[in-house]
Amino acid sequence: MNPTVGIAVILTVLQAAHCQMVKDLSACLLGQNLRVDCRYENKTDNPLTYEFSITKDNRKHVIHSTISVSENIYRGRANVTMHKNLVCLHLQSFTTSDEGIYMCELKATNDYTGNQSKNITVIKDKLEKCAGFSLLIQNTSWLLLLLLSLPLLQAVDFVSL
Repeated sequence: MNPTVGIAVILTVLQAAHCQMVKDLSACLLGQNLRVDCRYENKTDNPLTYEFSITKDNRKHVIHSTISVSENIYRGRANVTMHKNLVCLHLQSFTTSDEGIYMCELKATNDYTGNQSKNITVIKDKLEKCAGFSLLIQNTSWLLLLLLSLPLLQAVDFVSL
């Protein structure tokens, strides 16, 4: 077998094994704040890097990133939370001047396929309010603890001494 062909086959297998695929990108309003959810298919345990950006007036503006430097106007207003297969951008005090095409780009360390990305057009008047269930997903530890402890609370017979 030709060594070049062998290397090409190995790289193809590595690309398929390590790729992070962005599956869905959605946006909603949480009060006056914007939340952009970037869901992805996890095919590796390698560390994940991300970049959220907005394109407006034919210019890309980096909002929050581990890949490149965020722009000053977003640094105090934007943060990102990461959960299993979900990276969420939270942009405080969202106004019509923040409207545009939002992009989520993901890349896994040692991923040879390059960045995976999706974009969504965000217009304030067309955004829906974030669903109650999705708000609970952001901090599920207390909810999980409560649900798991309900059978224990029912089984305990509280007797006053």
